[in-house]
Amino acid sequence: MFINIHELEFNPLDFAEEFQPGSVDLVPDVRLNAVLKSSGRAQVVAERHGKHETLLDIRLTGKFSTSVETICARCLEPVVTAVGRDFDLLYRPQGADAGKEEMSVTDAEAEIGYYQGDGLELVDVLREQILLALPLKMICREDCKGLCPICGRNWNQGPCDCKAKAADPRWAALKDIRKQLEH
Repeated sequence: MFINIHELEFNPLDFAEEFQPGSVDLVPDVRLNAVLKSSGRAQVVAERHGKHETLLDIRLTGKFSTSVETICARCLEPVVTAVGRDFDLLYRPQGADAGKEEMSVTDAEAEIGYYQGDGLELVDVLREQILLALPLKMICREDCKGLCPICGRNWNQGPCDCKAKAADPRWAALKDIRKQLEH
């Protein structure tokens, strides 16, 4: 669904869109596992920009919910998790802030996105919001043991027969000090 700035000037746009799994590309190793449901409102916000210029910003408010599948950061097994959140976003025309001299950015200005041309695609906004809602590293469970660094066996399925690596000889002096402190 394309949100057109010129249509929003006359009337706000209420939306309720659903996207099927496979129809939205996220990033490698992350995919939609359920229908992406979204609803909300798009409207124009006129903003004074200098003495004689007015910018037309797009404000999107709404919510989404879905389920995604990714891989565990420790054992590489699939992980399915529900994702959803409310959002309140502001998009300014691209290049509107260009040419200003360098200055500090306020917290409010750091939350502004930019649109190009006559508007923006709702699916692009939702893709960004899904990725922001995910944790940096997904794990299948809190006590996940991960993989053996030598043979690659999943330690959640049982131990392997690999021997521990020999200690680095450069740490031997510290190991001696540790032994002395323990006794």
